[in-house]
Amino acid sequence: MSTTDAATFWDDVYAGRPADVGPRPNARLTETVTDLGLPPGEALDLGCGEGGDALWLAGLGWRVTAVDISAVAVERLTTLARAHALGDRVLAARHDLQESFPPGAFDLICAHYLHTPFGLDRSTVLRTAAQALRPGGRLLVVDHGSTAPWSWNQDPDLRYPSPREVAAGIDPDPDTWTVERADALRRIATGPDGRTAEVTDQVLRIRRTA
Repeated sequence: MSTTDAATFWDDVYAGRPADVGPRPNARLTETVTDLGLPPGEALDLGCGEGGDALWLAGLGWRVTAVDISAVAVERLTTLARAHALGDRVLAARHDLQESFPPGAFDLICAHYLHTPFGLDRSTVLRTAAQALRPGGRLLVVDHGSTAPWSWNQDPDLRYPSPREVAAGIDPDPDTWTVERADALRRIATGPDGRTAEVTDQVLRIRRTA
């Protein structure tokens, strides 16, 4: 399927529901930043969606580059950042990660639920992300480990790769990167329509050491 098809699909997903005026950050992001006591720096949000992660980080003093294939999502985040007086800390830009990757070096790169029904070489994207880390910087990859009732993909035969499998696809050189965390955690999540369900998060965290 073409890039145009993918962009149209995700534009329709976001345009098909009301704009979230108060998007929440992902639980694994807040957990990581808080537990590690990460100081504000430069962050990159891959697949920013409604922008909850970018806004939360910017509110803590981070400068955030937030990218998504959907122009609708990017425009909404830009508007929200300005409304929250965070327009100087959030740069929202449209990127098809199959075709382009945002420039720069970052202290934190997040990829939450970067799943799509279209062609995306995730291993290459995440490998590029690892290369974009500054020494000491971290790549946080959080994937679905279960299918939520509100998920766009309800395929009963869908298999979710483990964090270790995702790490193997990145193939980080141990002289340069360290896998700090690779596990699966359960939590109660709330969907866009307000429904709640227990879901599994597959969490991978890699630190650049050199």
